Amino acid sequence: MSVVVELPTRADTHAFGRRLAGLLRAGDLVLLTGPLGAGKTALTQGIGAGLGVLGDITSPTFVIARVHRPDPARGGTVGLVHADAYRLGDATDPRAEIDDLDLDASLDDSVTVVEWGEGLAEHLTESHLHIRLDRHDDDTRTAELVPVGGDWPTRITTLSPV
Repeated sequence: MSVVVELPTRADTHAFGRRLAGLLRAGDLVLLTGPLGAGKTALTQGIGAGLGVLGDITSPTFVIARVHRPDPARGGTVGLVHADAYRLGDATDPRAEIDDLDLDASLDDSVTVVEWGEGLAEHLTESHLHIRLDRHDDDTRTAELVPVGGDWPTRITTLSPV
């Protein structure tokens, strides 16, 4: 079971991230896949805004991971760890590179979003939400939410297609 959401604009992608943040809780792992320009960082920016975290959400491609603490003034209670696995994978065991980032150290008390994480980060938790983003020729985007284990199938049913 999956949910597909149409995202006509970047603003819609951001707004959907804010809506998704309402379902997220500490310990959640969200894996984002899709081609360059599909909206992975824009979606994460919306998630960060919805969670009420500190700092600008920018692509962590060159730093690999960024930690955003909750901002109580913005209603934040849960932090966000935003990682980018795009440059990982050259090692014999690419999952070891993810392990070296020590993401599981903050997994229990934060929402962890990993761009390009498919095939690398699933082992961090028993369940996760996989979001496949696609960019179409007319520059619109589609997000397919695929729940993996846990209570994700029930949780995403509240995100009816936009």
